[in-house]
Amino acid sequence: MTVLFSELLIPGWAEGENAKIGLDAVTGNYGSTFGESGATTLPCHNTDPETFFSDKPAEISYAKALCGDCPVQRACLQGALSRQEPVGVWGGELFEDGKVIAAKRMPGRPRNPVELASAEVDFAELMASVAS
Repeated sequence: MTVLFSELLIPGWAEGENAKIGLDAVTGNYGSTFGESGATTLPCHNTDPETFFSDKPAEISYAKALCGDCPVQRACLQGALSRQEPVGVWGGELFEDGKVIAAKRMPGRPRNPVELASAEVDFAELMASVAS
């Protein structure tokens, strides 16, 4: 089960100078401004939620593109920054550990160009050393 930070019942989390901006403050305002069904026309409400939390570069790009024309993009981004969202695409930006990042690092150890060059072996040289 996934619980959003804005749904947690933490006394005072939405009060004072360090108040967090909840999702209801973003989509609720949109819904009340544009009628009852306003929030259901947001791209994030009409797309598979997994798209916004994917590890695949193509899906991340798609999620960012969906946010491009969203009428609450700026408010969504401000809310995600205030809540320090741990992961996902929010307001057209990719978050990891509460910070905006340019791209997700793929699993595994990154290749070192120096190691790759030194790992290449001349096949003829190898055969000659084995033969002797």
